[in-house]
Amino acid sequence: MKAQRQQLELAAVRVVGAVAGVLPAWLARTLGAGLGRTFYLLDRSHRRVALANLAQCFPSRSEAERKQIARRMFAHFGVLLLELLRFGRLSPEQMRARVVVDGEERVRAAYAKGKGVLFFTGHFGFWEMHAMVHALVFQPIGVLARPLDNPGLHVLLEDMRQGTGNTVIYREGAVRKVLRMLSMGQGVALLIDQHMHSPDAIWVQFFQRPAATTSTLAALALRTGAPVIPVFAVPLPDGRLRLIYEHPVEPPPADSPDPVREFTQRCTDVLEMYVRRQPELWLWMHRRWRDAPAPETKGMFPEVRDEGGDA
Repeated sequence: MKAQRQQLELAAVRVVGAVAGVLPAWLARTLGAGLGRTFYLLDRSHRRVALANLAQCFPSRSEAERKQIARRMFAHFGVLLLELLRFGRLSPEQMRARVVVDGEERVRAAYAKGKGVLFFTGHFGFWEMHAMVHALVFQPIGVLARPLDNPGLHVLLEDMRQGTGNTVIYREGAVRKVLRMLSMGQGVALLIDQHMHSPDAIWVQFFQRPAATTSTLAALALRTGAPVIPVFAVPLPDGRLRLIYEHPVEPPPADSPDPVREFTQRCTDVLEMYVRRQPELWLWMHRRWRDAPAPETKGMFPEVRDEGGDA
């Protein structure tokens, strides 16, 4: 049954991709948004998670406002699916024409240091397309990722991720591969907004709530001296994407009592800033805060309160 379901999922994605590929861009986006809104209505479990997360993180907003954010978020991820399937079919020249780059000089200055560059973002906006185009604007990078449960979809996504020259790095032996790439002056990108079960997870504040977060980014940066640049891809009204390369995140001072945690917090704060600005672009259906705080963190975090302004 599992194999049959996975084959049906792959077939459905291929059909959707084929249809989206022949539609005008505006119509494909409209279809994607409609698909996402349909899942908002039908997918009760993920809708419940999204609304619960939004209630905790935006207590000053009304229930109607939070539902509107959730509906727009589902619509965004429907658009993201179709846009990704369409994007993978474009030529490098067509991909490059679909983006506007903000902060290019920061990236080139970071590469010039010769220590490699660590890029991070979250499940926000159009992160997959951002990585693909980065290889065309600058140079190919390594992308840390988790294999998909569906083997067919895994191959499909991996082909798209590597289509512009990037390398996908999976967990086994990842640190060694990343260190090698950084030593060669190359870039590596990773997501920092997933709930972590692994022993190297640390607890930091995300929307004033303790969230188990990967320590890999901060540990690598402190070990290698590689600059750390936050990146985000947001939609523009004309259908193009704005690729944002923020100022590098400054490492904590040498006398920091917990430099890995402090560095991770600084990076998480940048991600939170973008999510607050455009909450409909982030994956609220993910159970980001699923576990209680680790014993050593109790008392470190303030209670969730109505901060008055959730802009």
